[in-house]
Amino acid sequence: MQIDIVSIFPDMFTSVCESSIISRACQKEIISINYHNIRDFSKDKHHKVDDAPYGGGAGMVMMAPPVIDAVRSLPRKKKSHCIFLSPQGSVFNQEKAQSLASFDQLILLCGRYEGIDQRAIDLVVDDEISIGDYILTGGELAAMVVLDATVRLLPGVLGNSESIQDESFSQGLLEYPHYTRPETFEGNAVPKVLLSGNHADINQWRHDQAKKRTQEKRPDLYTNYQAVHEVDCPKIISKVNSDK
Repeated sequence: MQIDIVSIFPDMFTSVCESSIISRACQKEIISINYHNIRDFSKDKHHKVDDAPYGGGAGMVMMAPPVIDAVRSLPRKKKSHCIFLSPQGSVFNQEKAQSLASFDQLILLCGRYEGIDQRAIDLVVDDEISIGDYILTGGELAAMVVLDATVRLLPGVLGNSESIQDESFSQGLLEYPHYTRPETFEGNAVPKVLLSGNHADINQWRHDQAKKRTQEKRPDLYTNYQAVHEVDCPKIISKVNSDK
């Protein structure tokens, strides 16, 4: 996958992209990351990329020409997707990350100030994504979140591909609790079932714990899980019986 980061502060990505999972993905040549400074496409001698908004109002707006020129300068692969990180976008989640992992190229466009000229969004952006209902100083931190969550889903990035299958949200539930050595710590022992060697019992315990944890911590997720995995089952059985 080719990843192009378009920002006025591309240096913010250096430590993130040169560490941990993303760095290893680059070393394995699973991904390549390119940085593009929007200021390089400004026609202003001071590399200015923002101006006052038409109609008045507080703050400044990033101008359309340098943003559009920056994005249009990029060689595009067949399955390319340009994302504008915006609080007005659809909320990012695991399902969205899995969808983005199917592309050959992601262009992460990071806004600043009060946003970017709407014409840039209309002309070069394929998708708008938000990482939550709050405002950041710019789109760079949001782009890092999207980048990390997506790259780790690419084949060969994680050492154990099974890790993805058991993670929170992958099955519609939060992940079950984990334990490692020592077996007892400050009077708290590892659940006996995990020491039993009975994989069927362990799997059942983990599933039950995942449901319990989701119900307690994210009742909204649990409601959705029930709708898909539990509520529909009686309906299906009822339909089969009626067909008989």
